[in-house]
Amino acid sequence: MLMKKIQYYLLFLAFAVLCIGCETAAEKGVFLGGQIINPSSGYVTLYKDKKPIDCLKLNTENRFFKKFDSLPSGIYKIEHVPEYHSVFLEAGDSMWVRINASAFRESMVFSGIGAPKNNYLNEMLLQLDREDEFLTPMYSGDRERFIATIDSLQAQKIISWRLMDSLNQQSALSKKVTQAAYTYPYATRKERFALLRGSQWSKEEDSLYFAYRSGLEINEKDLSFFDPYINYLMNYLNQKALDSGQNYFQQKQLTAFNSKRLEIIEKNIVHTDLKNNLARAVAIEEMLNFQNHNNHEDFLNHYFNINSSKDYLSDVLSIHNDINHLNSGVALPEILLQNSALEDLSSSQLFDDRFTVLYFWSQTQMNHYRRAIERMNFLKNKYPKIRFVGISIQQFNGMALQANKMLGVDPRNQFAIKQFEKASKEWVITLLNKAIITDPKGILIEGFANFQSKDIETLLDGF
Repeated sequence: MLMKKIQYYLLFLAFAVLCIGCETAAEKGVFLGGQIINPSSGYVTLYKDKKPIDCLKLNTENRFFKKFDSLPSGIYKIEHVPEYHSVFLEAGDSMWVRINASAFRESMVFSGIGAPKNNYLNEMLLQLDREDEFLTPMYSGDRERFIATIDSLQAQKIISWRLMDSLNQQSALSKKVTQAAYTYPYATRKERFALLRGSQWSKEEDSLYFAYRSGLEINEKDLSFFDPYINYLMNYLNQKALDSGQNYFQQKQLTAFNSKRLEIIEKNIVHTDLKNNLARAVAIEEMLNFQNHNNHEDFLNHYFNINSSKDYLSDVLSIHNDINHLNSGVALPEILLQNSALEDLSSSQLFDDRFTVLYFWSQTQMNHYRRAIERMNFLKNKYPKIRFVGISIQQFNGMALQANKMLGVDPRNQFAIKQFEKASKEWVITLLNKAIITDPKGILIEGFANFQSKDIETLLDGF
């Protein structure tokens, strides 16, 4: 691992020599460059506050780079469709990042000025992901043991942060962001435990349990677009919207619950950007709760009164309208696909004389894909007259085609999306577990099935 990091750093230095004036630009602004291995698209997009700053085209060596004369210090997102990752940029940063798109976050390595804080943020995210499997069974266990475990894990992160901080000169804002990267995820886990187990707690038990909130801030403007912070606030809102004795899983399915979350945002969140971002997240969750579609007009009226962003309003209305286009009885919207021979075709060419189930997978989440293939084989054996078609959300590369071969997947029933932005909108692809069911002519029967749920079997039993 050390040798690899040295190699990446030397690559950055060699590339910097070729960029005349790069050092001067770094002093005044920000230099950002990198290389994408196994790219899934031809460009990288940089976002700030959900707004695109620049679209950087990959060259013949799959590299991108740009010198920005001035960028406000803060949290940005690097997107290489369909993956994205948060980065923290400040004036004077001059960074090179190497990413293998087949293992996006696991492969990401930064080098250069500004690299330590970003490598720390990425490693923290990976560590937290690895802990999830260990922590999952503890949500059904003893409260004191759960709290002790969370506090112990957080104490370890505090030690590692102090070591990183002692070796690097961080600005006040950088310290705030890197500390938030572990502080709020552990607070999120405590909020989730309360959602699952705290419905019958007394007021005294609530007061003792939620004491950790006194050290947290629900109006942190600098973190308005930092995923760990937003995840915490969303779970905080969930808990605040529950009345005593209410079951979270039942309540979260109701439009009234999301309307109540909007009310809490309106009363408690001061900063406009943060308020709009949270309200947008709640609204999108409600729009994607397809069983409540008949209630969405009333919900949107409530959302209109809280949101002040025209762009966010457009996003939410667009999702609402796209869902209307996936109603039963209409033709599946047409998108551009790629077959296993790397030939382009229209999605309208998929259909034959059979009912069809479309399921989705990602080349960066192969564990999910293996589970999807297992599920597909089970359903195919149970419903031999139905065709099951896998759709990769990235264009095929050699690794994906090899994986299909190793898993024994019929290449005639595997396709890849060519234009993810358009396709994800037309087919409302927000979760990989999504499934679409059509009749033999491509007319929609169900646009929002769950491929891993038993409910899809109830739908298929009728064919």
